[in-house]
Amino acid sequence: MEQKKVGNPGPHPARMPAYEGPLTAQRLEEIFATCGDYESRRIDFGLEGRLFPTVCWLDGLISGGDVAEHVIRPLTQSVRAEGVQTEKDCLERLLRGGVTSYSVKCRDDLDQLLSDLTHGSCAVVFDGLQAALTFELRSDKSRGISEPTLEKSLKGAKDSFVETLRVNTALVRRRICSPKLKLVENCVGRKTQTRVAVLFVEGIASQDTVRELARRLDALDIDALLATGALEEYIVDRPLSPFPQLIHTERPDRFAMYLMDGRIGLLVDGLPVGLVLPVTFAEFMKVTGDSNTHFLVATTLTLLRYLALILSLLLPALYVAVAMYHQEMIPTRLLLSIIEAKQDVPFSTAVEVLSMLIAFGLLQEAGLRLPNPIGDTVSIIGALIVGQSAVEARVVSPIAIIVVALSGIACYTLPSQDLGSAVRLTRFLLLLAAIGAGLFGVGVGICLLLLHLADIDSFGVNFTAPLSGGEPCGLLRLLLRVPKPLNKFRDPLLKTGDRRRQK
Repeated sequence: MEQKKVGNPGPHPARMPAYEGPLTAQRLEEIFATCGDYESRRIDFGLEGRLFPTVCWLDGLISGGDVAEHVIRPLTQSVRAEGVQTEKDCLERLLRGGVTSYSVKCRDDLDQLLSDLTHGSCAVVFDGLQAALTFELRSDKSRGISEPTLEKSLKGAKDSFVETLRVNTALVRRRICSPKLKLVENCVGRKTQTRVAVLFVEGIASQDTVRELARRLDALDIDALLATGALEEYIVDRPLSPFPQLIHTERPDRFAMYLMDGRIGLLVDGLPVGLVLPVTFAEFMKVTGDSNTHFLVATTLTLLRYLALILSLLLPALYVAVAMYHQEMIPTRLLLSIIEAKQDVPFSTAVEVLSMLIAFGLLQEAGLRLPNPIGDTVSIIGALIVGQSAVEARVVSPIAIIVVALSGIACYTLPSQDLGSAVRLTRFLLLLAAIGAGLFGVGVGICLLLLHLADIDSFGVNFTAPLSGGEPCGLLRLLLRVPKPLNKFRDPLLKTGDRRRQK
């Protein structure tokens, strides 16, 4: 994988010297004094009794068998010690291939050596030179590549990201077999030193966006990076907004598609998910399967998703507003049916819908947190037994259950779970506005929501584009999937270097 530095960042606290002292085996013993997985062994180089370098590694990150086979055995072979008189000669001999490892680095800085050890390297320390050679021997014990669990694939690839960064970069490299795919690695977190890889296609991605992302990553000053939220909230433009501003995907094929569109990807070591930027609201309404189906079918499904978004967001609020303040808008027969169903219900419409939304949210959380068999049982009990019992006991009216259930089902059709969470939160706020001021409150809430969305930028791209870009056909481009032979250019909002996708 090609690695290079983007931008010219200043000094960063996570890269400041953390440990002081000489680079010796004794100093390493002091640093790892209470670490049970630290292993070290003093070796007689060539078994000639002249030079005694120390081999050290962290057990688990490296297989002990690999250390014995690729490091200790070559160091003890007398043929490799011929002509070696000093530690400098020994170091140069190992640099030229004395150890059978595909990667070797010479370190004279203690912090760099510690970083290599904690990232899966074996070190050969020379006390007299206060230097060391590190050999990459990472253990291959990791979760195997499996099918995606959240983003189902019907016609596409069946593999997904895992928790190992190098495996994830290889999955992307297999799909973009070009040296123009650039990979820039960085370490985030003073204590964890988590590796973060920035991926982009040179000549397509905007270099200004790449430099801006590098600047924000270098400005991070946190102790640990162990979850996507710890990274996302620091690099997005509006961290206080409930709406997602980075695309999360567990599918390498979708990740590669975004890179070829001119976007930039982020992969974090230890997390089986890829992050993509910049994004717009429209990207959260798309699924990878749209590119594998006929454009008419994909367009119809896109329209259905936007209809589901509107229903999920507005249906409870509109029902409460009309039922409480604007009964004249309801057809007479439907109004009589609603009145008849509510005759024996002791609670108001607002209390009914609000309590049902809270109950629906509790059932959803219970289904997600519990193990699968128990979670399915809780969902069935909540939906059938509790709901039916509530109607028969005249606690809530059937129309309130229908409205809440339809709104919840519509929310499940949204491709992004992060967007679905934001929609559920906004739905509560619009419901409270409807309770307080009827349709006027709903209208004010929608206006404030649109203003908030229009005020969000994602690395220089407006969140509501292409609707906010002044394009005459922005709505059509938002809803329609153009046939691939006619889709010759990349999105101009991304400011890509090479706009043409095909001849």
